[in-house]
Amino acid sequence: MHLRPDEAWATVWAASAQGPYPAGNPSAQPDQGFILPDPVVGARDQTFRMMLRPDIWGHTVRLRFTNAFGSRPLQLSHVHIGLQALAARLVPGTNHQLLFDGRNNVTIPPGGLHWSDPIHLPFAEPPTAPLLQGKRLAVSFHVVGESGPMTWHAKALTTSYAASPGTSPCAGSEEESALPHTTASWFFIDALDAVVAKGTRVVVCLGDSITDGTLSTMNGDDRWPDFLARRLHAAYPGKFAVVNAGIGGNQVRGPAAYNPGEPMNGGPSALERLERDVLSLSSVHAVIWMEGVNDFGIGDASADAVIQGMRDGVARMRAAIPGIRIIGATLSSARNSAQEGHARAEVEERRQALNAFIRTGGLFDSVADFDAATLDRATGQIRPEMQPNSTIGGEGDRLHPNRIGLLAMGYAVDLEALAR
Repeated sequence: MHLRPDEAWATVWAASAQGPYPAGNPSAQPDQGFILPDPVVGARDQTFRMMLRPDIWGHTVRLRFTNAFGSRPLQLSHVHIGLQALAARLVPGTNHQLLFDGRNNVTIPPGGLHWSDPIHLPFAEPPTAPLLQGKRLAVSFHVVGESGPMTWHAKALTTSYAASPGTSPCAGSEEESALPHTTASWFFIDALDAVVAKGTRVVVCLGDSITDGTLSTMNGDDRWPDFLARRLHAAYPGKFAVVNAGIGGNQVRGPAAYNPGEPMNGGPSALERLERDVLSLSSVHAVIWMEGVNDFGIGDASADAVIQGMRDGVARMRAAIPGIRIIGATLSSARNSAQEGHARAEVEERRQALNAFIRTGGLFDSVADFDAATLDRATGQIRPEMQPNSTIGGEGDRLHPNRIGLLAMGYAVDLEALAR
């Protein structure tokens, strides 16, 4: 496809692949045993309908499918893209077949990624139409045979749908009766590009479960990157797209090498996944990096080790994308966390040391002080109103800010630092 001189590809949605199902930290997950009774077998002759919300729209899109952590070739057929109406039902007339190198099916080798061919979406004309804002695309595909270990993003906090194993393809249907099961995760897709106005700036939010949105609202699109995106759209219409590269449990440096045969819930380190989840995306202009608490609470790393990891990562990003803006985000409190490893006194000491470096070390172009935005100075913990779980109720874990805290974080980012 040839773009006009005033057009460019930009990544408008992303979900970092983190490992083979079920290794991960989903939120509000329904029982997956009826969809995927055996993780070794994986999906078996069944259709999935993944719901994803582009941060901005374009009249033409392409999708990246992933078998990053698969152990056998992944065969997909009947791949379609349409506009969600309600639940698994689509808006009539919007479901269109995707092709791959001109074919209606694709086989992705273990460890591989594959972009679809570009497809024009008539319903996304014009892409600024008010009724498109907040709507979700439905990406439907049929897994042929047994997939084996399934590459996924556990914490979608978005309801998607699936058929039972051993059923006929139904991805081309706009109805919902053949897709009775639900999942709160995304399988086999990790990026969506759209044709947008040239000069559109993509902001990648790189982080762990706090960026991934652990205590945010199911189907609420209220992670801190979501609040940031809405601020940017209001201040600079049509100029920015924000995508989320958070993974629950992720670390800056650990593990030293990720092994899908012995997976960790947090997936590969930020440094190991940097190429796939940041540098390979389209039209990246800025990165906001909030990470390190799991290096301390799970990996038991020193503050100096995490600081060196950040130096290495920033150097790689600057070398790969000249002029990139990189914002360091301070870590919110884990004091008295219900997660025992994070509640240790040494974790707090290392967090304070890392935050001091982020604020004053001169590595970053700007600082988003998420710690200041969420801290109860009387207790040293996250503020009380930011603790209860926004999706499933309960008191929270004194580690992950809820919707109130995530909103405060989304408003703590200096928009002018991104607009420079």
